[in-house]
Amino acid sequence: MEFPELPPLKMHRRSRNPLKNLFFNAFTKTHFISRFNNSHQSYTNRSSISSYCTSLQLTSLRPKSHSPIKKKNVPRKRDKEKLRRYSESLRDCAANRSLNEGKSIHKQIKESDIELDSHLWVSLINFYAKCGCLSDARQVLDEMPQKDVVSFTALISGFVGEGSGTEALQLFREMHEEGIKPNEFTLAIVLKACCMSLNVSFGKQLHSEIVKAGFFSDGHVGSALVDLYAKCGELEYAEKVCLFLPEQNPVSWNSLLNGFALVGDDQRALNLFCKMKETEMKFNKYTLCTILKGCTISKNLKAGKLVHGMAIVSGCEHEEYVSCSLVDMYSKCGKSDDALKVFSQIKSPDVVTWSAIISCLEQQGKEEKATELFSMMMSSGIRPNQFTFTSIITAAKELGDLQYSQSLHACVHKYGFANETLVNNALITMYMKNKSLDDGLRIFNTTNHQDLVSWNAVLSGFHDTESSHGSRIFKEILVNGFKPNIYTFISALHSCVTSEFGKQVHCHVIKENLDSDCYIGTALIDMYVKSKSIQDAEKIVNRMNEIDLFTWTTIISGCAQINQGEKSILYFNQMNKDGVKPNEFTLAACLRGCSGITSLTNGKKIHSFVIKDGFVNDPFVGSALLDMYGKCGSIDEAEMIFEEMESNDTVLWNTIINQYSQHGYGDKALKVFEVMLTKGISLDGVTFIGILSACSHLGLIKKGREYFHSMSKDHGITPSIDHYALMVDILGRGGKFNEVESFIDEMKLTHNSLILETLLGACKVHGNLELGEKVAKKLFEIEPEVDSNYIMLSNIFASKGMWNEVAKIRAKMSSQGIKKEPGCSWVDLDHGGQTHVFLSQDGSHFQILEIHQKLKELEEKLFSMGYIPNLDYVLHNVSEREKREILSHHSERLALGFSLINKNSNKVVRIFKNLRICGDCHEYMKLVSRIINKDIVIRDAKRFHCFKDGLCSCQDYW
Repeated sequence: MEFPELPPLKMHRRSRNPLKNLFFNAFTKTHFISRFNNSHQSYTNRSSISSYCTSLQLTSLRPKSHSPIKKKNVPRKRDKEKLRRYSESLRDCAANRSLNEGKSIHKQIKESDIELDSHLWVSLINFYAKCGCLSDARQVLDEMPQKDVVSFTALISGFVGEGSGTEALQLFREMHEEGIKPNEFTLAIVLKACCMSLNVSFGKQLHSEIVKAGFFSDGHVGSALVDLYAKCGELEYAEKVCLFLPEQNPVSWNSLLNGFALVGDDQRALNLFCKMKETEMKFNKYTLCTILKGCTISKNLKAGKLVHGMAIVSGCEHEEYVSCSLVDMYSKCGKSDDALKVFSQIKSPDVVTWSAIISCLEQQGKEEKATELFSMMMSSGIRPNQFTFTSIITAAKELGDLQYSQSLHACVHKYGFANETLVNNALITMYMKNKSLDDGLRIFNTTNHQDLVSWNAVLSGFHDTESSHGSRIFKEILVNGFKPNIYTFISALHSCVTSEFGKQVHCHVIKENLDSDCYIGTALIDMYVKSKSIQDAEKIVNRMNEIDLFTWTTIISGCAQINQGEKSILYFNQMNKDGVKPNEFTLAACLRGCSGITSLTNGKKIHSFVIKDGFVNDPFVGSALLDMYGKCGSIDEAEMIFEEMESNDTVLWNTIINQYSQHGYGDKALKVFEVMLTKGISLDGVTFIGILSACSHLGLIKKGREYFHSMSKDHGITPSIDHYALMVDILGRGGKFNEVESFIDEMKLTHNSLILETLLGACKVHGNLELGEKVAKKLFEIEPEVDSNYIMLSNIFASKGMWNEVAKIRAKMSSQGIKKEPGCSWVDLDHGGQTHVFLSQDGSHFQILEIHQKLKELEEKLFSMGYIPNLDYVLHNVSEREKREILSHHSERLALGFSLINKNSNKVVRIFKNLRICGDCHEYMKLVSRIINKDIVIRDAKRFHCFKDGLCSCQDYW
């Protein structure tokens, strides 16, 4: 901010030699009478300079060059008594800011027709100045017959007290023009006005005259000079003035220390503090608080603790001012526990200290503790201010308790902060975070002053939503003439529904030269990844000069979410090369990527990072590890991790239940569920997906019905479409087709594709041609492009030998450009971590001849054990010899042969398949597991099959 220059003054010179840039040449030193000594002492204790004129029972020793005030009549003795009483009354009114009472006294003075002396004139000026009525005070000064230094000083002090530094300087200029010379108290106050208006240029000119006039030796003036230079950032000048003062005093040192503290140079402040101690000057609580301020600004916790130690040694620890500064220092340095310890020792903390500790707890993620302290503050009768409300509302945003949020909103109205923009912005953000969008928008629309923060708060409510409101709000921000900042762009990018809008926001980012910002870069990556524009996301990553942990986590997580697990692992490795240490979210995201591509080798490598970095007991990482091992077919490892973790995290328990269910260990899944109920662990919809899935795999129809109905009846969980689909699967796979149809009609699910697909699958298992045809026709109408629906109906026809109908289905698919997804299996060997993929009847693998030879050896052993291929599973109208050939070259058998000839060191062969395993291959794998001395784990499109010693975990029910 620029301040207006004061007009030049005509200077009176003592000598013929001109002094450049000086407003006046010399001031005669005048003194207040001894009754002013009390004010003088209060200044030494760091009271404001303006307090010198509070007790205005003073007279001025006029300079010899001025004539004394001439009076027509000498007041009688009783008039002197009246003048004294009036002055005392005005002094009390000034102290209590009793404006009406003081005006009444002024009126009595006018009506009394008494002649005012200079003391009463000054008392009137001081009264109006202290009550903030500066225009009235100025009018009294103008009416004063003989103005003096005291009257001008009183009014100048009034302007300074009201924060009008520039006006105070203007009045000082007028005082000079009238030939009235300042005393040391006037100069101290004027220096404060310079400090207030940051007019260091004026202060420097005044400094020259102070030295020349001999006032530099005065402690008040010297300290005011130090304070001026320090607060204006002229620390070199401030230090020189402080060190060269004839008499060192704590006030000037505190001012100098405060200057270094304000610019965050806590080291220099500490050095000066040590030098101050060397002079054997006693430091006080204000000195310690000033040093703590510097430590707080620079967040120098180590230095702050040293000062805390000094406070203890000097006995200042329990001084309220020091304790509050310690709370603030520990809070800003993120040490909430230390801040709480100090806070608990303060007998009567003020609202600033309460606000500091509440803000600290909120920022450190201890929202519940923050709300607890806020309640204590209210109970103690402390009135919260806007900063208190802003902090506690921000804490409430993270709690997700809408009722508590609404009660805070009511408190805002009760205490009269409903029109505070800062508080309203926090309320908007709180409601938006809690998805109470209507409440947030209502506050926004009724806010008198909507700034960019308000718009950003509204925009934040539409993160990761499918509505177009985010794009509309962003456009309104531009239309209303606001210049978007970093937070606007980040919210806009998180609100993008389409990549087209995201690219438009990206253009604005480039236009504002913010594309190099790390946070915006991360938001851009997140937006492009969610839009499945992985190449655009990678371009952003490659252009970034420095990538932080949050950005790495975003790209790794994004790739995992869109089934680009290979790239998740690639970026994770690059992050480690760059020396960036992963956190729990990075590790969990990378583990999800390994799960998606069933890469057990890489998953184990990530597991080693988990152990090394100490995240073994983190529930978020733990559930990701469980999921990875489970989806990679290592249920034993998943079970071991679960047993080692002592956590009541619902996600962790849900993960093990679902993995047990998928691996065919439904009985274990149900036992874990019972333990959850016993321990009182929270249940959710995902829990029941695992339980119903287990019932489906075990064929537990009655049990499935009980669990389904208990969801809403006993646990208050509304079933989703996935739960309905599982119930259809339970009943359909159990052959309860009449009950299935009644259930679908009752729940009004006759047009839901997932429900119909599930029912069609059950029809295929049981060969229910009539119902299968009816369901398939509905599916052809709802989703005509899905190949699996045609294939399932075709397989039903093929199982009945209806080859003409099969041909019609195939022809229909061909005419609509629909291609059947080919059967595909893959295996990941230990050494090298390379994945080998096989298609049915595929002869392209470089080891295909060796694979065929190995499979032939296995078949010879199986034939000797009584194995007879089940040709019914070949749904093609070909000869028996060709059917045998097709069966022997199914993709999962090729993957098995490859794994065996490469001498996999594992005792388990793990094969992954995109379609469901056929019945003949299922029987084949059971027999092979008896002769190769290895377990075989196959994950097909629906579940895991764990073959061991001639048995399968699915118990031949899948």
